[in-house]
Amino acid sequence: MKLSKGFRLFLLGFALVALDQLIKVLVKTNMSLGEVIPVFGDWFRLCYVENEGMAFGMKFGGQIGKFLLSLFRIVLSAFLVWWIGKLSRQDSPAGVLVGLTFITAGAIGNIIDCLFYGIIWDYAPFMFGRVVDMFSATFFPPVFNFADACVTCGAFYLLIFQWKFFSSLDKKQ
Repeated sequence: MKLSKGFRLFLLGFALVALDQLIKVLVKTNMSLGEVIPVFGDWFRLCYVENEGMAFGMKFGGQIGKFLLSLFRIVLSAFLVWWIGKLSRQDSPAGVLVGLTFITAGAIGNIIDCLFYGIIWDYAPFMFGRVVDMFSATFFPPVFNFADACVTCGAFYLLIFQWKFFSSLDKKQ
């Protein structure tokens, strides 16, 4: 039985989101907020923090900004899911689809935190939860999570290896 390209991408995205959520729940349930566990000395550590805002702890306009940011993430993720589906039915390079899937899975992983973690852990209403971050490296000061790594790796991969695909989209229009 051969799985369709779209279904394989769905499975990849689902696995990435599941791994992200597993890591976050393990950190949230087994570490104290602010706790640091050295993994490779001071070079790489687990450091449990919760991010109330955007990437790297930046904030965006208080409660209204948090709501708008969550709404923007949901709309953007829905668009990416639609676009990946459309591209998967065309003759698009697999690398483009995988890169976009990594970005989308990372975005969805962080959206889950914002939407539901406040309710699950009883500290905030729907859409106002905090994102769990845990990876800390001396060469990259902000604490980040697996979802952030998926977004970053997917974006860099597309920029470095798949730029020809996106530049050809401009020529087709």
